[in-house]
Amino acid sequence: MHFFHFRGSELHCEDVPIQRIADEVGTPFYLYSASTIKRHVRVFTEAFSSVNHLVCFSVKANSNLAVLHLMAQMGIGADIVSGGELYRALKAGISPKKIVFSGVGKTAEEMGFALESGIFMFNVESSEELQVLAKIAVAKKKTAPVAFRVNPDVDPKTHPYISTGLKKNKFGIPVTEALTLYRHAAGMDGINVMGIDFHIGSQLTTSEPFGEAVRRLMDLVHKIEGEGIPIRHIDVGGGLGITYDTESPPLPSDYANTILKALGNGDRVLILEPGRVIVGNAGILVTKVLYRKKGATRNFVIVDAAMNDLIRPSLYDAYQKVLAVRQSERAEQICDVVGPICESTDFMGRDLRLPSPEKGELLAIMSAGAYGFPMSSQYNSRPRIAEVMVMDDRFEVVRERETFEDLTRGERFFER
Repeated sequence: MHFFHFRGSELHCEDVPIQRIADEVGTPFYLYSASTIKRHVRVFTEAFSSVNHLVCFSVKANSNLAVLHLMAQMGIGADIVSGGELYRALKAGISPKKIVFSGVGKTAEEMGFALESGIFMFNVESSEELQVLAKIAVAKKKTAPVAFRVNPDVDPKTHPYISTGLKKNKFGIPVTEALTLYRHAAGMDGINVMGIDFHIGSQLTTSEPFGEAVRRLMDLVHKIEGEGIPIRHIDVGGGLGITYDTESPPLPSDYANTILKALGNGDRVLILEPGRVIVGNAGILVTKVLYRKKGATRNFVIVDAAMNDLIRPSLYDAYQKVLAVRQSERAEQICDVVGPICESTDFMGRDLRLPSPEKGELLAIMSAGAYGFPMSSQYNSRPRIAEVMVMDDRFEVVRERETFEDLTRGERFFER
């Protein structure tokens, strides 16, 4: 459930008409519903209330400080993949004791920052990464709490670009090599082996791959503990999908039942890293129609948002529903909604059925709260757009629109 709805003929976010926000802020902009985020957090956490667990929001899904501050207020932790995300999480008020550091390419500087910050755990992804982490921990007279990300070789049945748990993917340690690495790590200075981790992909619309991955992981856990190495934390990653079009992803309660059944009995802490399922349908991208153009074979609606603002349709050929912010009785037409970028892949949607949009009207690109702004860029020297949050009947700009001056900030001429 989300809080974007029509009142009469006009789309609202919670109690605020979207047209009013556009009149004040300009377009394009990302718009987030605080009530939707809070509701999704509650539903997700309640699904796991029967076990000792820690929810760490996947910061890469949406790293806006206002979004992260909501998480902090609700006691949620953070799953990070860079020093910048660690900085954002701490600045937003998330406790370092609830931060898990994932990712295949952690630098020595990032590891040092995380150790000094006192984070909860590192999800280590290679033996060389382990060696670097141990060296830094010893130099700083600290102990690094670690889990190893194990690649269970489970097909998540999702888009190949967002599949992460197959043996051909770059992520994690092969399950056949994990036991040897656990043995080695258990005797290393500066390392405290705490748990085990996996993440098989994103936008999963069925629970079974999660269950299969947990079962494979638990077989390994029993072997590791048979070596006298206790596993106190089980990190099952994230990846639960949302509805963009006709998908029917499992409810958090069904997802939880699948994981808990595969996990079996025990007093280990369960760590979860949801991202898209929390914020995906809590945000939209609002854009204005600039022009209409009739091509030889297609109708084009040209808007002021572009692939530099929302790259998912171009990158993944992903579908995102497009709605007119003000409904009309005009006849529908089949059209492509495209942006100003000089690329043929610059589209928000193709072969969409929309009431014939008029110049100046607003369109809402739905389900844009995850992997929208964080993946945006300044391609074609387009300033990054504003982010706005609504709470009940109030709204605030939570990230200002960039200016042309921002485009060249930090640049200089080469002077011989």
